Amino acid sequence: VDTLGATLRIYADMVGGIAVDKEAMRRAAMEGYATATDLADYLVKKGMPFREAHEVVARAVRRAAEKGVDLAQLGTQELRNFSKLIDADVTDKLSLEGSLAARDHPGGTAPRQVRAAIARARERLSGR
Repeated sequence: VDTLGATLRIYADMVGGIAVDKEAMRRAAMEGYATATDLADYLVKKGMPFREAHEVVARAVRRAAEKGVDLAQLGTQELRNFSKLIDADVTDKLSLEGSLAARDHPGGTAPRQVRAAIARARERLSGR
C-alpha cells in the first residue's frame, strides 16, 4: 500500500509535466491504417457482406501501403476502384474525427462518450 501511494504521487507529478504535441499525436493515431475497420464498417452498412468487405479493405490497404499513404489519402475515386459502393461520403468516415465519432457508445471514442467517462471518473474521485 505504501509503495502504491508513492507510485501514484510520482505518477501525478509526471503527468502534470507532460507537454502534448497534438500534431504528432494526430499523425500517430492515423498510422498503421487505423481506419481500415471504419472502411469495412462503411461497406457493410451499404449492404456488402462482411467477408467481402474485409477482402476489399485488404486490397485497399495494400494499395495505400504501396503508395506510402493512408487510406483516406487514396481518395474517393481510387477507393471506388475497389468497390462501387464507395461514395464521396467515405472521406468523412476515414478521417480521425470520423473514426472517433463512429464509436458513440459507452466506453467508445466519440467525444461525447469520452467527456461522459471523464465526468464519471471525476465524480468517483471527488467522492473520496
